[in-house]
Amino acid sequence: MKISLIIPCYNEEANIKKGVLDKIGNFTKNDNRFSEVVIVDDGSDDNSQTIIKNKYLKIFPKFRLVQSSHQGKAFAILTGIKHAKGDWVMFTDIDLATPIEEADKLIKETNNNYQIIIGSRNSYRQGAPILRKIMAKGFIVIRNLIIGLRGIKDTQCGFKLFEKKASTTVINNLKVFHNNRKAKGSSVSAGFDLEFLFLAQKFGYKIKEAPVIWRHVETKNVNFIKDTIETLKDILKIKYFDLKGKYETKR
Repeated sequence: MKISLIIPCYNEEANIKKGVLDKIGNFTKNDNRFSEVVIVDDGSDDNSQTIIKNKYLKIFPKFRLVQSSHQGKAFAILTGIKHAKGDWVMFTDIDLATPIEEADKLIKETNNNYQIIIGSRNSYRQGAPILRKIMAKGFIVIRNLIIGLRGIKDTQCGFKLFEKKASTTVINNLKVFHNNRKAKGSSVSAGFDLEFLFLAQKFGYKIKEAPVIWRHVETKNVNFIKDTIETLKDILKIKYFDLKGKYETKR
């Protein structure tokens, strides 16, 4: 298999200086399963791009930088999938809340003919603030009531592996995340995972949740109130498009 590892990046200078890209680079450089590491910069206005260009592109040949305007994390991932050259695409959050070594747990499931493997934190989220845990549980209840997603517990873990062909079919049929957006400030775009998995189930792709280690990492890119309101709007849009029969049901 040839995996394109996608890393969305928005104003991540602090994380980069902690050595997260060194960890990713050292893990992937001699692993033939990973053909490339695509860092998608989502219009950063700090020194993220400069550091990546001047340091990391030189020391890790598999690294590639794709620059785009600021549209939020979802569109950074979509851009990465469109640029990916591998037959599988994996994405991870740059803060490595899930250690990159956990990739092996996802890759292993491809042997069981799963086309979409998603990391799952289940109910244990080490170090997460109590408010975040409460909101996560409430989010799951609302999600289940409005759009379902049967059998999937954790849709939001930023650690996923898709067969490229399957992911391309899904993203070509997105409605909520079809048109480009202009984002202001940080935007985690949690609704993207929901629409992607909602469509993947409609298309009948085999989806597997794989338990992974996850540790809370404090970040300025998550605003619980703003992100929750944005996600609720996206859930309602998904429901609207579904009721109107706008989603394709055949691959």
